[in-house]
Amino acid sequence: MNDFKGFYKKSYHERLKQVAQFADLDGSQLEVIRHHFDDTSSHLIENYLADYGLPEGIATNFVINGVEHLIPMVIEEPSVIAAASNGANMLRAGDGIHAKAQSRVLTGEVVLRVDRPAQFERWVQENRLKLMEVARKAHPTVEKYGGVRDLSVTEIDEHYLTIELFVDVGDAMGANIINSMLEALSTYLELNVDQSSLMSILSNYGDRNLVQASGTVPFSALRRGELDGQMVAKKIAEASMIAQKYPKRAATHNKGIMNGIDAVLLATGNDWRAVESAVHAYATRKGQYQGLSQWKVTDKGLTGTITIPVPSGIIGGATHLFIMSRINYQILNVNSALQFMEVIAAVGLAQNLAALKALVTDGIQRGHMNLQMKSLAMSAGATSYQLDTVVNELKKLPKNQRNLENTQRILEGKFGSNGRK
Repeated sequence: MNDFKGFYKKSYHERLKQVAQFADLDGSQLEVIRHHFDDTSSHLIENYLADYGLPEGIATNFVINGVEHLIPMVIEEPSVIAAASNGANMLRAGDGIHAKAQSRVLTGEVVLRVDRPAQFERWVQENRLKLMEVARKAHPTVEKYGGVRDLSVTEIDEHYLTIELFVDVGDAMGANIINSMLEALSTYLELNVDQSSLMSILSNYGDRNLVQASGTVPFSALRRGELDGQMVAKKIAEASMIAQKYPKRAATHNKGIMNGIDAVLLATGNDWRAVESAVHAYATRKGQYQGLSQWKVTDKGLTGTITIPVPSGIIGGATHLFIMSRINYQILNVNSALQFMEVIAAVGLAQNLAALKALVTDGIQRGHMNLQMKSLAMSAGATSYQLDTVVNELKKLPKNQRNLENTQRILEGKFGSNGRK
């Protein structure tokens, strides 16, 4: 059995050699790994092996608060970028997308076990201003953005309570800022009231990072085949309503929204996992998991709104570590974290519109089909110059016969066993 003890202490080449022996990697596979080595990345994570590349594309047609934006998106799933562009185009036919970020306040928690919660809660309330000052001194530079905004205490049960700290971190990601403040609070409590904390940590519950986006699509932009725009609008509104009432539908409804949002977060080096956590927690705020967007038929057309927490920033974390994320911020053309949050919500709204329209008209598979067949052809080994030929042949087959085996047969029949004829 391989001994991986002390694996993290080994050099890159030693780790690579051990992985190759364990997984029986051949020379060509090792060359691929070495080709994707990056010195910056090797210092970011533990036991680094290689950079894993994902495709990046640009979503178009976005007019947000009267400003045109190109949206860089990093994603491997076919049709997401096309759908975002399509949704934005429909909203553009109205008055574009209007978005407003409410604030950029993060929440941190100091969780404590106490013998008399009510008594300690009173002490915290009486010393609230002093505790806020302790937090400020731990990271004074953030005060220019607003800094410490508030502090409260909440009883969890008869033994535990949490002190919550609310901090405006400006354009920064903010995790390190707020965690250092929380640790300062914990130290102060231990030294001054002999009360040690169980843990001190940022909360990903983003109810103070809310942003709303809305837009109205004229009926004329919704027409599809024999379905007039008003009928399509009615169907989309009904589908939206189902996501409010039925959690199983809401889960997929929200996943579609996050397809676009995650792709932009990845492209900009943001912590997409933090946003996912915040968004799905917010979807349960009424006691049942619900869709994040709502669509209603009005006199002017189909009006949609989405309200989501977006705990993200444009400074810190990995936002400017990678050359592509720096370039993508320039493409995106945002000047603050609040504006970035507004773009994120707008992308989610457009993505959702396109998905719902596809669902209630042609079905979701039709728009995906060409890209899925391209993916199938590439999985079979087709090169870029062979793709169109193989895809055209796949289109001639019944849908239930479009599989890897038949794709390989087409490839060999058209180009021979070595890929050429």
